[in-house]
Amino acid sequence: MCSFRDRTDQPTRVIIKEKTNQPYRQRQKRPKFKQVRTGPNKPHYFIRFLTADTDSIVALTQNPPKKPLSLRNHPLTRIINLPVNTRTPPHRRNKPIKNFGSPRPDFTMSSLLEGIPEAVALRCLAHVPLHHHPNLELVSRSWRSATRSHELFQVRNELQSSENLLCVCAFEPENTWQVYSPNCNRWLTLPLLPSPIRHLAHFGAVATSGKLFVLGGGSDAVDPLTGDHGGTFATDEVWCYDFVKRRWGPRAPMLVPRSMFACCVLEGKIVVAGGFTTCRKSISGAEVYDPESDVWSSIPDLHRTHNSACSGLVVKGKVHVLHKGLSTTVQVLESVKLGWDVKEYGWPQGPMTVVEGVSYVLSHGVVYKQGGGDETWKMIASASEFKPRIGMAMTSLSGEVLLVGGVIGPDRDNWDIKQMSEVDVLTVGSDRPVWRKVAPMTKCRGTVLGCTQLTM
Repeated sequence: MCSFRDRTDQPTRVIIKEKTNQPYRQRQKRPKFKQVRTGPNKPHYFIRFLTADTDSIVALTQNPPKKPLSLRNHPLTRIINLPVNTRTPPHRRNKPIKNFGSPRPDFTMSSLLEGIPEAVALRCLAHVPLHHHPNLELVSRSWRSATRSHELFQVRNELQSSENLLCVCAFEPENTWQVYSPNCNRWLTLPLLPSPIRHLAHFGAVATSGKLFVLGGGSDAVDPLTGDHGGTFATDEVWCYDFVKRRWGPRAPMLVPRSMFACCVLEGKIVVAGGFTTCRKSISGAEVYDPESDVWSSIPDLHRTHNSACSGLVVKGKVHVLHKGLSTTVQVLESVKLGWDVKEYGWPQGPMTVVEGVSYVLSHGVVYKQGGGDETWKMIASASEFKPRIGMAMTSLSGEVLLVGGVIGPDRDNWDIKQMSEVDVLTVGSDRPVWRKVAPMTKCRGTVLGCTQLTM
């Protein structure tokens, strides 16, 4: 078994077997294994067992190969500095992973990392960050199968190596989603949403069970010649992006077409309420979706509609539905069986998000934090520099508050409209919160249409 050490000045010991010129099928006896010290003047050997640590795998992903790697130019081989026989047995070429998905693969040898159990190999790959997975797929077919398997992400959850990602969809380009990883400060672009509706907007976007869901909404396309609003105002379609399989897929449609509605995740299920239907009439109906069974079911209706767009967020395990322009009236759903309660809160008006169970709101150029009571708010930071910015999203990620995208409209001196792709972060956990900038979106820009946090 190969043992990689932190210090490179000490010799590395590997278990190897001597090279033989006989064909593999003609070998009668299994060659004996022996331990030798590696060195530049050693004869050619064929490495029978090879294992690697996480740093070695990450090093491989930083310089992805243009074609499948052979044993001679394998980066892990270069690490131990051992000349090898490049001939690979026919029965080992492009061999798929054995017993992938079996409940107990601990004693099954895997082709991911030569000669070690599949469970150990998956634990090595589980520590590799998600933004390196496209490069891991270039190593071999077995690595490609592993990175697109649910078993790998189950191991990531067991090892607590899951990552928090931010999914964003903006006005331009149409139906395009991007994912931000704070670990590498990079944006990745997802495949185009295959919705037949162009410029889909006013939809609900949530993430649960490692999947991104886009629900309802309507077309925001406008004819540039006539100014007429074209397309559908509200739809019942539901789309799901599976980050393991790397593709979009349709799900069961909602019971009622709707747009500009509240959408949240409560106990792993998606709750939608309020909004407008196809005839542009406000509705009070609510329903819940189970991602496991792919079934929608009705729940008690809202008590009030207010004929306005609404949004939702989960605070302390309860769904709160807020209507635009009426921040004092909040409808609360603690459980599906109990129904909705109408609360009169004196909440500031503006975009709102929740960080570790605490609500934050941006109102009149100031960020407020909710105190011990439901109506107690404390100013924690100034945001006057973002006053000219409209249409941006306020969200949370990894214990921080983020302001994403938006538009800077025309003023007296400048009549141009600037589509923004910047992302500003406020670390609310510190004693003196300070704004800082992170990598801007690479493709999406302008008014943010959908924004949600995902854990993978």
